Amino acid sequence: MTYAAPLADIKFVLENVAGLGKVTALPVFAEATPDLVESILEEAAKIAADTLAPLNRIGDTDGAKLVDGKVRVSPGWQEAWNVLVDGGWNGLPFSPEHGGMGLPNVLNTAVHEMWQAANMAFTLCPMLTQGAVNAVESYGTAEQKALYLPKMVTGEWTGTMNLTEPGAGSDLAAIRTKAVPEGDHYRISGSKIFITYGDHEMVENIIHLVLARLPDAPAGVKGISLFIVPKFLVNADGSLGARNDAVCASLEHKLGIHGSPTAVMAFGEKDGAIGTLVGEANRGLEYMFTMMNHARQAVGLQGLAIAERAYQQALYYARERVQGKPTGWTGSGPTGIVNHPDVRRMLMTMKCQIEAMRGLIYSAAAYVDIAHNHDDAAERARAQLLADLYTPLVKGWSTELGNVIASLGVQVHGGMGYVEETGAAQHFRDARITTIYEGTTAIQANDLVLRKTLRDGGQGIRVLLADVAATADAAAAAGLAIGAKLKAAINTAIACTDWLVGAAKEDPRLPAGAAVPFLELMGIVVGAQMMAKAAVVAQGATDGFLAAKLVTADFYADHVLSKVDGLGQSIQAGSKAIMALDEALL
Repeated sequence: MTYAAPLADIKFVLENVAGLGKVTALPVFAEATPDLVESILEEAAKIAADTLAPLNRIGDTDGAKLVDGKVRVSPGWQEAWNVLVDGGWNGLPFSPEHGGMGLPNVLNTAVHEMWQAANMAFTLCPMLTQGAVNAVESYGTAEQKALYLPKMVTGEWTGTMNLTEPGAGSDLAAIRTKAVPEGDHYRISGSKIFITYGDHEMVENIIHLVLARLPDAPAGVKGISLFIVPKFLVNADGSLGARNDAVCASLEHKLGIHGSPTAVMAFGEKDGAIGTLVGEANRGLEYMFTMMNHARQAVGLQGLAIAERAYQQALYYARERVQGKPTGWTGSGPTGIVNHPDVRRMLMTMKCQIEAMRGLIYSAAAYVDIAHNHDDAAERARAQLLADLYTPLVKGWSTELGNVIASLGVQVHGGMGYVEETGAAQHFRDARITTIYEGTTAIQANDLVLRKTLRDGGQGIRVLLADVAATADAAAAAGLAIGAKLKAAINTAIACTDWLVGAAKEDPRLPAGAAVPFLELMGIVVGAQMMAKAAVVAQGATDGFLAAKLVTADFYADHVLSKVDGLGQSIQAGSKAIMALDEALL
């Protein structure tokens, strides 16, 4: 089956959960009228269904290849990229000053959900290009912005981020790529691995953002600088010059996302690749985090997108597949397995968590819009605090759920899910990378616990939980069961926060050992807030779309939110056992 964008739910979450109206009320987004938003969403859905989704299977079976030194993308990729460029889609969230549309980040997030669900391997390219634009726009010189941004914003040029090296992995302090000063530029030499869309022929130039060390740089992460290294050098008038010494040495052979060329990039194998410094020397990691935070929210969005795609396919199959007589079935004639109670359990588990993820991710994107554009400094600070806390939840929790839901999709198909022809297995394989790249789940959990909880003694988490509590109070006042259950879960989250702060003083390993369960707990709690918001809006509905919101909220409260007690016990009691066994006995 193909993919159909869940526009009704996307619009509902934008308007009633993420607070799109508060974002579009900001003066900078005056152009984002309801009619324009509707038009953007409808057209993006058409591109997802008509252009990108039909290429998803092709990308899996006929993936990117390195042929005679050039990267050949999957059939249809070039034409699909041209559709995005011709429509100016890559520039949706960027300033008109550089050729963008100037529309909200949260709207761009909704568009990219549809495209990631339709074809995740393809949409990695515009995703990373947008992240590169953010980095150059935030820290580049006026000359760099004028030279690179206009064509990056339109998508005529694409962008990459080059962090990881052989032997370094996520430990960026260990990178060895060198940058030697030479007049007004630098000679870059070194190797980078796992570079998504590191090379391809869809555009005339690729702008690499590369982390490297200057000769006199301090050791560790404090000695990393950021450089722009274009595939083709760019002349002062914007025309292309000579081929730079930056080449794709090989492509990785991967479990999934075969249509996305993941390159090993060699810089400076001959004379040294020419690059220009972004911002100040030795502040490269700080700058790259602008791109990484965008990528982390975008990868969390991939978790939602692949879950939605897997759910749609599982639901379609469950309706069409007739097998056995469901327990308690009173209907006449054969029926699809959708009416077997356990199949319904799996489908409901998928559906309710997808709705929770969508609310979380869209809300995070809306907070970014407010943090960057609100007139009131206090509102900006509060939104930034929440965006910072949401980011590891978006990346860590949503991608873990994406894997679980894609696996459930295979299970709903039974044996047919395990063979490639149905496509369910592709979603499962494609989802697997999302918990790994842009920082593993443990890295996200350590960010949440070690950097964002312990650093301020849990004050930020308490601000977030106070916001959740306000929703729980509203749901309880409306007589919704999820309200009281969410209040109890908040108390558990507060107790776990207090425990983490205390445990860090006893043994710093304890909060690190409890970090992933805490991330899961917080994801479930904030996800429940999103479900409660939706249920409050749907209050009193008796049939149709809104009534379904009440059912999924109840199911989430009983089957997902109920896990919080067990996670709380694991965090407070189980973390000591992690370090109890000698390494030799593991």
